[in-house]
Parts: sequence; structure tokens; C-alpha cells
Amino acid sequence: MRPRAPAGKTHHIKDAALAQAGRSKIDWAESQMPVLLSIRHRFARTKPLKGLRVAACLHVTTETAHLMLTLRAGGAEVALCASNPLSTQDDVAASLVKDFGLAVFAIRGEGRETYYEHIRAVLGRSPHVTMDDGADLVSTIHKEPARYGGDLLGGTEETTTGVIRLRSLEEQGKLRYPVIAVNDAETKHFFDNRYGTGQSTIDGILRATNRLLAGSVFVVGGYGWCGKGLALRARGMGAQVIVTEINPVRGLEAIMDGFQVMSMRDAAARGDFFVTVTGCCEVLRAEHFTRMKDGAVISNSGHFDVELDLPALKRLSRQHRRFRDGIDQYVLLKSGRRINVLGEGRLVNLACAEGHPPGVMDMSFANQALACEYLRQHGSRLERKVYPVPPELDREIARLKLGSLGIRLDRLTPTQQRYLTRWELGT
Repeated sequence: MRPRAPAGKTHHIKDAALAQAGRSKIDWAESQMPVLLSIRHRFARTKPLKGLRVAACLHVTTETAHLMLTLRAGGAEVALCASNPLSTQDDVAASLVKDFGLAVFAIRGEGRETYYEHIRAVLGRSPHVTMDDGADLVSTIHKEPARYGGDLLGGTEETTTGVIRLRSLEEQGKLRYPVIAVNDAETKHFFDNRYGTGQSTIDGILRATNRLLAGSVFVVGGYGWCGKGLALRARGMGAQVIVTEINPVRGLEAIMDGFQVMSMRDAAARGDFFVTVTGCCEVLRAEHFTRMKDGAVISNSGHFDVELDLPALKRLSRQHRRFRDGIDQYVLLKSGRRINVLGEGRLVNLACAEGHPPGVMDMSFANQALACEYLRQHGSRLERKVYPVPPELDREIARLKLGSLGIRLDRLTPTQQRYLTRWELGT
């Protein structure tokens, strides 16, 4: 039986005895997150978030722990719940509660009912700012407007899927408060989505299956920033990469980048590994499952498990068994072919591995921290819209990251500055 959240509690975690292991993981990640650490030191001195209540619905990992500690250093009162039932690191959650006294509501493997009880637990603290990954926190506020959101100043959104949902709310005129699309910051999606997702998705697949990628056919569903990074990493491991797309420009880009491009129906008969990274539903569905090879491995690295039509796969199957951790095998009724699903169709990089490396989340969560500070300063003057991260914050994060790597950039000379601002100058 999956755990349920007890009413009226300040936290709900698996086991506080796991805290020591979680603390070690948190300490290990710190040295790899210099940008966020520099922001934390400034926050500790200036307290720009003093008195601010923040409700965060994020993957409960070592990297998220450092974001929470940075917000608290700035004076914020933070409550954290999981943005995915299989992404929580229980030892990290335990350490945040036991060692740092934070309000955390997250247990790996929690059922849907508990998942939303945890969301309601953090919303019950009357937040001024929401910090979301996938927009389940925001959608709960909008579905229960009389109950939640009375004190809201603004919010932030971490991922592509969440931004899609928020823009839908804005277009319908239903968005109740301003939200900053952290996902769209250049120091987020250029790096987190491309390099973080690329590496961590491969990591999850290899940990779950221990199969060789070299010489295999690897199908990437979607060629956004996540898909680009994943295709690049799979090719680097020696796989023959096929990309599927609905966008002709992205399909053309994939061709120019040296990948095969075709429909998912055609790719289904050829692939050994399939990964969806689209932010849409039913990318892999019945018509594809029936064409797959015996032993095909399917997984998802988009935010929600709906990218794989698992109900359809179950209907097509005569047998289901759990292999090692993270692998469910389905045997098809008619052909007897076996299809292996990783991480229950949820984010394979978190369900079967540890998610993005701290070095890339350093920039993503620096964006979150600075966006929260920006909302404190300017939120009351913003409209009920989805806003980009202010460019000056994006550039500051890039500057801090380069500085931590010991890299110096050139600067424009006075002559160059004049040249770039004078229309008269030419050949």
C-alpha cells in the first residue's frame, strides 16, 4: 500500500533515519553548484526574501535541496513537495527535515491521492510565491480558487510541460497571477534541457537495463532542446539515432545535424530503444507497440507519463511481469513479442537514476532563486501573464558560471562599441 499524508503535519517523509545518507549527498553536490552558492551567500547577508512564503513543487533531489537552502538563507519560509511520484530521493527528503528543519512532503512511490495531498499541504501554508515543475501546483490552485491563492504575488515554472500549461491558462484569460517561465531562460534550456537531459536520460536507461547502446537503433521522439541533447549523447555512445518530429523546421534541423528522420510508425519497426521527450501525450501508442521488435525498450523523459499510452499497451498484452527495479515487461497477445517499459513510463532519468548533474542544475536553480527575488521586488506591478526571465538575470547567471570555471570573456573596445551603434559605418 502506498503511503498517505497525515493531516495537520509539518512534514511527511519515508523515514527520518535516512537523513545521514541524504546529508552526505547534499554536501557532495554543494561544490558543484558554485553559482547558487554565491547567490546563497548574498541572500544570507541581505535577506531579500524575508517574510516571503514559498510553496515549491519540484523533484526532491540533492540539487533541489540547495535551492531550498538558498531561499531559506534569503529569509523565505519554504514548503516543498514532489513534482513526480518517482523522482523523490527519500534520504534527501529526510535530511531536509531532520538536519535543516524544512517542511517537506514527499515519498518516493507515493500514489496519486497522496501526491495531491502533499500539494495541498504546501498550498495550505498560504504562499506568496509558487515554484513549480510541471504546473500541478498551479493547476491545483486554479481548480480550487476559493481555497488557495489568496496571498499570491507570483510564481515560477521550471519545465517545458509546465510552461505549455501556463500559456494555455493565459490564452484563455484564466491565469490568476504572474508566472516567470524559468524554463525559457537561455541559461536553463540551452544547458539543463540539452546537456542535463541528454546525459541523465542515458544514465537512467543504462542503470535500468545494463544494455549496450553501441550498434543499437535509438529512437528519439521530439527534437526540442531535450531531444537534441539526447540524440547527441546516444550517437556518442555508438547508437544509430532516428528522430521523429511533427515540426518541419525541427525535422529539417535533425536531418542537417546528421540524424535519420521519419515517422514514429516507420521508426517503430526499427528501434531497439525508444525515448519520448515532447511534452505531449500518446507519442508511443497501440499502432507503434504492435510493430516493435521483440525486446524493445521504451521510456519517457518528458515530464508526465502520458507520453507513453500504457493503458493501450496493457490492453494489447497477455502477460505483465516486473523484472529488476525499473523494468516492467509486457508480452503482446498476438505476436508474443516482449516490450520493456522503464520507470513506469515516468521520467526515466529520475525514476531509474538521479536526474540532472548538480553542475547543470546550478544554473537552472540560480534562475529560480533570482526569479523569486525579482517577484518579491516587482510582482505587485506585473500582469497576470507568463513572463520570460529578465535578460539581465540570465546574463548574470552566465557570468557567474563562467567566473566559477575561471573563464574570462573579451570586452568591446570603444571603437567596437561605436561601430555597433552607428548606422553610417559600412564598407
